Amino acid sequence: MKIVLLGYMGSGKSTIAKELAKRMNSTAIDLDDYITNNEKMSVSELFSQKGEIYFRKKESVYLQELLLSNEDLVIAVGGGTPCYGNNMPEILNGSSSFYLKASIRTLAERLEKEKESRPLIAGLPEDALEEFIAKHLFERRNFYEQAHHIVSIDGKSVEIIVEEIRVLIQISDRF
Repeated sequence: MKIVLLGYMGSGKSTIAKELAKRMNSTAIDLDDYITNNEKMSVSELFSQKGEIYFRKKESVYLQELLLSNEDLVIAVGGGTPCYGNNMPEILNGSSSFYLKASIRTLAERLEKEKESRPLIAGLPEDALEEFIAKHLFERRNFYEQAHHIVSIDGKSVEIIVEEIRVLIQISDRF
């Protein structure tokens, strides 16, 4: 079984993927880490040295590779992954997908703490972060909301979110 977690940066995709994979005797894969390992460059380096188009093409290739593998995987994709190429249809056809939905306030609180490690927002003044997130969410929401399931994460622990996803998987498996 393939499970894909999608959502905006800071929504906890990688953290949830690790915990969910552990509970399901599966393997967690962060797509950005997978790309980095295969390309021998960080995502930031790929963007700056080879460009966004190169990165997005590789992202699609590696996503498809993971979706077609014979291994049970919980895949945390980048915030932009569903929005490019044929990625969202591939996710919908090759996995059970979950949109980890967070409010703009929750995302801003989380991202403010890790701004320096996030190239996309590192240079933003604090008072511009919420507006930046709101704009991106508006652009991406149509893709995110195509996921098979939407899980609201505001105010919930990792354990509760993982359990909600497990229940949704069990219900889906019955039909």
